[in-house]
Amino acid sequence: MGAWAVGIDIGGTFTDVVALDYKAGRLHSLKVLTTHGDPAQGVADGVAQLIQACGIDPARIARVVHATTLFTNALIERSGSTAGLLVTEGFRDVVEIGHERKYDLYDLAIEAAAPLIERCRRREISARMRADGSELAPVDAAQVRREAGLLVKDGAESIAVCLLHSYASDAHERQVGEIIRQAFPGVELTLSCDVAPVVREFERMSTTSANAYIKPLANRYLAALEARLAALGLRAGVLMMLSNGGLSHIAEAKKTPIELLESGPAAGAISAAHYSLRDAQANLLAFDMGGTTAKLCLVEAGRPAIAHGFEAARQKRFAEGSGLPVRITTIDLIEIGAGGGSIAHKDALGLMKVGPQSAGSEPGPACYGRGGTQPTVTDANLLLGYLNPDYFAGGSLQIDVAQSQAVIDEMGRSLGRDATSIAWGMHDIVAENMAGAARVHVAERGRDPRDFVLLCTGGGGPLHSYYVAQKIGVKTIICPPAAGVASAYGLLVANARADRSRTVSARPASDPLESLESAYAELEGQAAASLEPLSDTFGPVTLARYADGRYAGQGFNLTVRLPAGPYAGPDAQPEQAVRQALVAAFESGYRDKFGRTPPDVPVELMNLRVTSEAPPRQQLVPEALAGGAAPPVKARRKVYFHEAGGYVETPIYERADLRTGFAQQGPMLVEDASSTLVVGPKGYVEQLATGNLVITIQEKQA
Repeated sequence: MGAWAVGIDIGGTFTDVVALDYKAGRLHSLKVLTTHGDPAQGVADGVAQLIQACGIDPARIARVVHATTLFTNALIERSGSTAGLLVTEGFRDVVEIGHERKYDLYDLAIEAAAPLIERCRRREISARMRADGSELAPVDAAQVRREAGLLVKDGAESIAVCLLHSYASDAHERQVGEIIRQAFPGVELTLSCDVAPVVREFERMSTTSANAYIKPLANRYLAALEARLAALGLRAGVLMMLSNGGLSHIAEAKKTPIELLESGPAAGAISAAHYSLRDAQANLLAFDMGGTTAKLCLVEAGRPAIAHGFEAARQKRFAEGSGLPVRITTIDLIEIGAGGGSIAHKDALGLMKVGPQSAGSEPGPACYGRGGTQPTVTDANLLLGYLNPDYFAGGSLQIDVAQSQAVIDEMGRSLGRDATSIAWGMHDIVAENMAGAARVHVAERGRDPRDFVLLCTGGGGPLHSYYVAQKIGVKTIICPPAAGVASAYGLLVANARADRSRTVSARPASDPLESLESAYAELEGQAAASLEPLSDTFGPVTLARYADGRYAGQGFNLTVRLPAGPYAGPDAQPEQAVRQALVAAFESGYRDKFGRTPPDVPVELMNLRVTSEAPPRQQLVPEALAGGAAPPVKARRKVYFHEAGGYVETPIYERADLRTGFAQQGPMLVEDASSTLVVGPKGYVEQLATGNLVITIQEKQA
């Protein structure tokens, strides 16, 4: 097996590239600006630079793992491909009708998220299934060819097929798909039975449409990526991070690119869980802040929270129902437009706001000297002394502090405030925006943020965690090594994973267990088979069973983990014991969520789910962090701390110089090539042997 692995994470501002040297137990990293016009070019440039800097033989790279937010951006910006939709007769407008619920009851000018596929490119066919999966009207091949032909003639390069009740029987969709493939072999095809084989027509159609919308774009990008990496001599197949926090082969990702939507944020949550478990911190808030967005995820028992759907391209960021529902398994996180590139502006009331608009990498913050003319959070952090202009992104990017001063001075004149007040206000507003989102996210899950540790990653996480933690009541912060490229590192420690689901309505207390076991066995076979191509580098495979359940009469489902099978057959437990265990598993999850269960109401399992996971066969054993005397102070400069009432002469340490046992009261800054950790006067810093820095917030300054 090769001695190296490479992780690549494309963000809105920077593309992070990391290389793991398994033999030496070392991590090497590099940040390059994202090339939005041709993202694969930025990836190739970063990988080439890292290979040269580390003297890596491309033939010894065993794994290349990639995550990107490109496809999420395509949905938000409506920059995907022209797609068409084939539906059952009478259901053409489901994607516009939705649930007929207003996400803001009192907004008279409310605007729903527009469908990705316009009405003129939605066509109907007469084929129809009943709810039990039996045929009501057969497929008319001539009609399918005619309607699909009209879509192609209208410019559709991708076609989605979403027929009524295909979760109960996929026979019609398979027939329609085969007819389209034969008649129009150059058109990308998406079947709802492959993407979202679960009940609820609107969500299933929305997910299928979204996959069709981004599929041509995704396949072109992924093909270009493979070609660029192959040209550098990398022969290892590319793996992709999925939204569920697991890895899949790029060939699987090309089939259902909708599963890549949250791949970048998912990688950050995986790395946070990995780093925290080194010090037995199983419960944490994973706070990841980059150049464009900030994300927060709840991690309990060492595993990030999982959801089985989310909304993309919301009209209002925190308004549920204002976006496009996407039914995929994903890391459950909250994301807001707050990052280093977030732009400050004056609103209609004359108040300063920050974000969600971002300068990104093109043109970037004013200090980049690439044409940016508006004040950003990065500009503010420079003026506050938090960032070293000579060591930004490891010194790879020239920074012009005068440009930052100029744009913030201009903002100050418009608001009648001095530059320091403006810069601190920007930093504080971003921290409050993130803290507000964190409070909502944690409270919705019935948790108290004060019971958790905040683990900060991303280029902006260590910069802002000190004040975010105080706003939400967290007393302990963990800053892992190479925090600025943690998402890229998370790609290399993640498990391979596959999720499969289907709708099967069953009452475990009374319905035949043989049917339930047969359905789960089929899903387990599909999930395990999808990981088989990765068996050389990942294994062994473990399977877990879940279900979306409810009490009879309820209109919502709760996902719970079920006992391992089999539920029927010669190797199963006694029938009554199996039934009791299934019901008890749901009741336990329900009590954990709502505090109690309704009396004498049967449990229904609506959607069955299976997860297969396989860890990397080659694991990194980190190089031991040596102990020793306290390192010398790298430099000193004046840094602004609000609780100190102004600028304070502050010591600055190089992260690589810290040794096990290092402990010091703030204020201080700790710099490395990918980020800067800001510790104010209330913070007490300790360097642990695992490489993690732990900051304890003290009520009284020492």
